[in-house]
Amino acid sequence: MIKRTLEKKLKALAKKSPVVTVTGPRQSGKTTLVRATFPKYKYVSLENLDTREFAVSDPRLFLSKYPSPVIFDEIQRAPSLLSYIQTIVDEEKREGMYILTGSNNLMLLESVSQSLAGRVALLNLLPFSAEELAKERRLPSSLEENLFRGGYPRLYNKKLSPEEFFSGYVSTYVERDIRQILKVSDLHKFQIFLKMCAARCGQLINLSSLGNDCGINHGTAKAWLSILQTCYIAYLLPPHFQNMGKRLMKSPKLYFYDTGLLCHLLGIQNSKELTVHPMRGYIFESWVLGELMKNLFNNGRRNNLYFWRDHVGHEVDCLIDNGFNKMTAIEIKSSVTLYEEQLKGLKYFKTLATKKSVNNFLIYAGQESMKRTSAETIDWKTFGTKTAGKLAIG
Repeated sequence: MIKRTLEKKLKALAKKSPVVTVTGPRQSGKTTLVRATFPKYKYVSLENLDTREFAVSDPRLFLSKYPSPVIFDEIQRAPSLLSYIQTIVDEEKREGMYILTGSNNLMLLESVSQSLAGRVALLNLLPFSAEELAKERRLPSSLEENLFRGGYPRLYNKKLSPEEFFSGYVSTYVERDIRQILKVSDLHKFQIFLKMCAARCGQLINLSSLGNDCGINHGTAKAWLSILQTCYIAYLLPPHFQNMGKRLMKSPKLYFYDTGLLCHLLGIQNSKELTVHPMRGYIFESWVLGELMKNLFNNGRRNNLYFWRDHVGHEVDCLIDNGFNKMTAIEIKSSVTLYEEQLKGLKYFKTLATKKSVNNFLIYAGQESMKRTSAETIDWKTFGTKTAGKLAIG
């Protein structure tokens, strides 16, 4: 088992909260993590149809058969249990009573917020980070192989090929969840929608244009995109403005949590294609942002990542708003050679942010890190294995 960084935070929260919930995409390793972290807890999977039926039909008897401490896996399958768990928690007032996992963020959080508000700690587990893989000497040696494989645990634990894993992953989990949540009748259109989202990775999202290209209306495109976010397939990176209203109104960029899945949806057949693929830059951006996101989640931090762009085209790929007038500005380049021209966005932004302390970094696909006057440049491997966590949590 590859040790997960989130384990430390999970143990700490179980000593402070009666209920801890771990969410994340399917197959990200949630079950493995919670069972390894709490080996003495009874484990119950609500994916099992008979178990789920018992839980839904007679929750009081079910919970009496499985008293705390207990792990309930895929709790969103039986959300009615949460109200009864609340009653038990309020009566017994002990920490670490229940560990819950769930793959559907929206349904789970709605149920948790209604039933367990103030009694539950929430954590998110994404696929392996580069740091986690490197500690076990499992990180691919080349950037292209790293991007092509992604970080889903079964690719490393079962030694599956990306094609084998992702073909089954999309059909077995992604499409099944979509059917259950939205009851999508035209699965073919959704498959097109998923691939069109991949083709727009790293770009400003325009729902009307996206919908038109897929043969669906604006409202359907919005609903389907929301589900991709709910299932931890994709996320939206908001623009940064001092005015919070503008952050909410302006168009965000679309990214995917896992570059292996992104490559699969783009039809990339092997890692060699990534050296010349037209989407290479966006895929690399997605990986860098994903590493920052993993480190934020692994430390129980909120998402404070943004991008910046002005009306004349000046741009910074990622801003980390650390509060207290501190910001980290990151430019991301998929080239293996550095040019001074690549730093112009960082230089310009620093001239504007005179009232803030701004640290500039350039993450690139090369092999050597170095400090420059205008920014610290970091090679991809050093970033993934050593620097991403420091930048993410400040």
